[in-house]
Amino acid sequence: MEVGKDEVIISSTPEIARKLQDRIESLLESTLANEKDRFCVRLALEEAVVNAIKHGNQMDPLKQVTIRYGMWRDQVEIHITDEGPGFDPDDLPDPTDIENLERPCGRGVMLIRHYMHEVEFFAPGNSMLMRRFFQQAS
Repeated sequence: MEVGKDEVIISSTPEIARKLQDRIESLLESTLANEKDRFCVRLALEEAVVNAIKHGNQMDPLKQVTIRYGMWRDQVEIHITDEGPGFDPDDLPDPTDIENLERPCGRGVMLIRHYMHEVEFFAPGNSMLMRRFFQQAS
């Protein structure tokens, strides 16, 4: 059963992104998502949107981020596209390598891959799709 879906286009400003995150988190209350699921989705969504704004759109408020999401009782799917040139996710430095451990950034994609069950990047690398499946509410 579908709980909700939408397409939202936001400017590259973190304040607007937080409002969208709150809206998606509110919709999760109508699903089978438990507390851990809600945490995982919120964290992955925050990382993905921040990456799109900061790295993709270079914090340019004239550039936009498109977020399409679908939510069902047993899963959520979020597709994020920015206006940047893209990147190759396989070329990212490993944040667990000793020389990267104390870097203040560079863990976003690793966190997204950890907290979501499926993550896909689309060429040229400025668009991604992530999914998380829910078992039961707790």
